[in-house]
Formats: sequence, C-alpha cells, structure tokens
Amino acid sequence: MTWTLPQPMLSSPVPEPRLRPGWAAELKWDGFRALLSVEAGHVVLRSRRGTEMGPAFPEIVAGAAQLPDATALDGELVVWEEGRLAFERLQNRLQRRGAGAARAAAEAPAHFVAFDLLRLSGTDTMVWPYRRRRAALESVFTARRLSAPWALCPSTTDADLVREWLTWSAVGMEGVVFKQLDSPYLPSARGWLKYKVRETTEAIVGAVTGPLASPRSLLLGRYDSAGRLQHTGRTTTLAQATGTAIAGLLAPAASGHPWAGWTFSAGWGTRETLTVTLVHPELVVEIGVDVARDAGGRWRHPARLHRPRADLSPTDIPPIAAPP
Repeated sequence: MTWTLPQPMLSSPVPEPRLRPGWAAELKWDGFRALLSVEAGHVVLRSRRGTEMGPAFPEIVAGAAQLPDATALDGELVVWEEGRLAFERLQNRLQRRGAGAARAAAEAPAHFVAFDLLRLSGTDTMVWPYRRRRAALESVFTARRLSAPWALCPSTTDADLVREWLTWSAVGMEGVVFKQLDSPYLPSARGWLKYKVRETTEAIVGAVTGPLASPRSLLLGRYDSAGRLQHTGRTTTLAQATGTAIAGLLAPAASGHPWAGWTFSAGWGTRETLTVTLVHPELVVEIGVDVARDAGGRWRHPARLHRPRADLSPTDIPPIAAPP
C-alpha cells in the first residue's frame, strides 16, 4: 500500500512567548507550510490545504534526491532576498509551471526548512515523541550532509535564545512555535502553540466596510513619500460597540478621495472584493500588526484596533516609500 501524507499538525495562538518546562521552541517562518514525501523516486510536495505544489517548485522536487527513500518531512517553503524572507516571491510562483517555474527557481530559489519528521526509510515516525523525531531529523541532515534546498529549522529549550529570536522580525521571522517534547505528531490537531511578534503603529482610516453608522472593519492607509495615500491593510472585525464609537469620529468622503474607483481584496489568496464606503482620510488609529507584509508594504493579516488617536493628524504619521 502506498503511504499517504497526513494532514498537518496545527498550532493555537498564545498571548505571550513563555517557554514552558517540557517544551521546545522553534522559529516561525514567513513562508508556505508544506509537507513532502519521497518514495521510489516519486515526490509529493503538498500545501497545508492539500494543493500539489511540486510543479511550481522544481528545485525542491529535484533536491529530494538527497533524502532517504520512503521519507516524509513537514516544514516551510521560504525564499531569501536581500537578507530577509521574501514572501511575495513565493506568492508569485504558485501558478508557474514548466519553463516559467524553472526560470523562477533560478532567479530566486526556494528552500525547504524542515521542522518535523513524519516518516524515515519506511518507518512511520509520527507516533514517536517530538524529542525523538527531532533527534532523528538532525541525524538525517548530518548523515546525508543535506544542502540546498534543505535547511534545518532551529530548535531550543533555552528561554534566553527564544527571547533573542523574537528580535529577528526585521528579517521576516514571524515569531516562535512551541512543541511539547513528549508529544507525538497528531495530524489536524492543534497540539502546538504559536506566538507571533506584533508591533504597535498608527494608520489613517480611508474607508470602512459595513454601514457608516456602525463599521464592521476599517481600511487603513499611509501617505507615501510622493504624497499619495496608499492602502496598507484593514482591521479585524470590530465589536458593535467599537464600530459605533468609531463612527462618531468619521466623516463621509468628499469628492476627489484618493481611493475613488479603487477595488479592495477581501484577503490574501482570494479574488473576492470588499464592498466599502470611503471616508474623509483624517482619523488616525493605533493598531497592532504582525511582521508579515507583501511586496507593496501592505500588512498581509488584519490589524487589531487599539484606539483612535484624536491627538494625531495624518501628517504626524511617517510616510512610507513610494512604489516604483
């Protein structure tokens, strides 16, 4: 019987990066979650949602020749560019095939950062505790002298090192993932914990979703160095009381709004567009955002609204770089 890749093990968010006794921590990468299996020369590279990604990443498929036969890994696909993780490079590659995928692999090769071992030379390792799977994964890298496109995700039980990792957001590291040392690999279960680094910043409200009298979310922007209001993201869904309070600080847009005629995506990876109401871009809000951004500097994940900043004006917000 042919061995089938399982559903990936998942994580639940935690509000603080506390390394508990009996747990290990790993870096959280800004990339694509991927599971890979190689058996008798056949390579399967699958996304978290089950999409086959091998044709889009031929360098990973070719690199599977370095692995032991009948072996499967869990990890993250990443691309490095100019010293930081470049998520947009991955995003642009998903639809490429054949010669187009080969050119993209040559221009900005992807790496597979392995953080778990699901199968080793025909042995199902998911029933092993994490500490044993981790030791075996490290042995594979050492014994096989794995090189690009393979990379081993760091793992530690040192709380000081975890604190250091949390300062690496400038290169695109999103945070840390915590794994219980004695836990087996549990497909689909949220048995891991994750902490994502967030920063507090300000943005300008340029539009809303939902009724103007009680907005459901806020569309956010910042002026660029050329004086144009650029869309940088939107908030999570607002509580009704919060939306009503914010509504009292908003004014309908006058003619000549800088976003007039624009369409806004409902989120990364979807073609669905939002129905929005433009507002006078005057209100500044304080928000919490994570470090994940796309090529245009937009926050990929919704921001959390902290509070309105009536003491600030849009000119108080530092401009972002103008797009090329």
